[in-house]
Amino acid sequence: MLPAALRAAPGANPSRLETGRGAMSELSLRGENLHVWRGERHVLRGLALEVTSGEVLQVTGANGAGKTSLLRALCGLLQLEAGRVSWGGRDVREDLPAYHASLAYLGHEPPLKADLTACENIRYWVGLRRKLRPPEIASTLESVGAPGLADRLVRTLSAGQRRRVALAGLLLLAAPLWLLDEPTTHLDAAGQQLVGRLIEQHVQAGGLAVSAVHHELAVSPERVRRLELSRG
Repeated sequence: MLPAALRAAPGANPSRLETGRGAMSELSLRGENLHVWRGERHVLRGLALEVTSGEVLQVTGANGAGKTSLLRALCGLLQLEAGRVSWGGRDVREDLPAYHASLAYLGHEPPLKADLTACENIRYWVGLRRKLRPPEIASTLESVGAPGLADRLVRTLSAGQRRRVALAGLLLLAAPLWLLDEPTTHLDAAGQQLVGRLIEQHVQAGGLAVSAVHHELAVSPERVRRLELSRG
């Protein structure tokens, strides 16, 4: 689930940043002159990026190049030393609750509690944003290749199954902006293709995504922007 700092405040209105489904075609995420330090290391040095509705920004680079740091900076978990992030043309710091209500962040490890069932995890995670019905959870789990897992404790699931449960939660959040850190981790070839299809469907519907990856995403090339980070 999103850390507490990224959960929408009660009553937060995503439409204030034009995130309603009818306005998704107008959305954009931009980073300008981004600088991030991790301890003594200057990880991001004046980085610029932009991704708009209908696109996915594929971020690559060697281990330690700053892919995860970039994602955490974009969603507000890591403080920028300089630069700004804008969403829909507005600095995200003007209304952080509204911005956070518009994004879904999926880290390198699935955000699941081991002693809860898959269904309980999703109900808690997504329930912070919207009400869910059991049939909706079940059908979404089935759509990501995880049928029959709703009542299974997460600690009994394989790493790949946990990743699929997390993907179901991602879909159910219905957020226009996806920030994904290695979304195909622990998935077999079929699962990796699934991730590509989910991202493709998301951006076709007017959403946008930023994904840190080691391998090419299975997404139509015309929808992909690329950003390669170097370790310096």
